[in-house]
Amino acid sequence: MTPGTRATAASRTALGAYGEQVAVRHLVEAGLVVLDRNWRCPEGEIDVVLRDGDVLVVCEVKTRTSVLAGTPHEALTDAKLDRLHRLGQAWARAHGLSPERTRVDLVAVLRPRRGPAVVDHVAGVV
Repeated sequence: MTPGTRATAASRTALGAYGEQVAVRHLVEAGLVVLDRNWRCPEGEIDVVLRDGDVLVVCEVKTRTSVLAGTPHEALTDAKLDRLHRLGQAWARAHGLSPERTRVDLVAVLRPRRGPAVVDHVAGVV
């Protein structure tokens, strides 16, 4: 990698914040209700917690500027998926809830150099 091509921590943080903003707008327009954002506990963080009808949704947002290093979808590993399921249970306990159903969603945001962001919402990642 040549000097100057590696993203700085600040630019990665800004890209992540942008992606979460785009993702939340997309999810709300799709009818989901935001319950929490960037919830943290000792086991990790949930980007967005939502309600879709009577389903508690734990949403992971992955934002990329290109797919050269892989798609946002490829960044959601089995280990991360397992952790998100556990975090969803922890969030529900912390908020005194016992949802009948919980699912993990992925919102992949691709922000090209030109043009609008491309958003792919994958509901119920398995």
